[in-house]
Amino acid sequence: MNLETQRRAVVEHAPELAALTPGRTGNLSVRDGATGDAFAVTPTGVPYDSFDAADVPVVGVDGEQRDGEMAPSSEVPMHAAIYRREDVGAIVHTHSPWSTTMAVAHQPLPPIHYMIVAVGKRVPVAEYAPYGTDALAENIVAAMDADATATFIENHGLVVTASDLETALENTHHVESLARLYLQTTAAGLEPRTLSDEQLETVLEKFESYGQ
Repeated sequence: MNLETQRRAVVEHAPELAALTPGRTGNLSVRDGATGDAFAVTPTGVPYDSFDAADVPVVGVDGEQRDGEMAPSSEVPMHAAIYRREDVGAIVHTHSPWSTTMAVAHQPLPPIHYMIVAVGKRVPVAEYAPYGTDALAENIVAAMDADATATFIENHGLVVTASDLETALENTHHVESLARLYLQTTAAGLEPRTLSDEQLETVLEKFESYGQ
């Protein structure tokens, strides 16, 4: 995926944020594979359908803007830190309501359904820090480990990483759905049952041959 392809991907997929997060609060980015030294990211403070490829900012993993007519997302420190530390190709950040409810409650998402394996065996909670700061970026990277490619952020929202932007967006929907299931179960006064590591490993093995 070259630079222009990355920028077009941001333009193509940014409107999907409107279905996931209120107002202009979300952001997403994509880079060239899992080891590229720069990424295309949504611009800050504009409607998701109001910019074209030439507007899309390109930022180095050092956090410095390299190209693009518009200023990048205020969460560039988070995106850059994740790319420096993680072997991923895309990042989606939302304030989607069910996931943000989990974040406000400081509640990790346990393995209540087998689709949790899309993002690991659980969704942890990263410690709060002001948005757009290096401190928040460090907290998010620290929260995601070998068992998690997504994390809630205390009193803030959700971050999901993946090998490509389509998968990151799909997995964002998965986490939002599972957060809703968890909260509906507890709201009904019921105790969610969780899957064991052995059960999750079986799902991961089955997923290796899933699809066409």
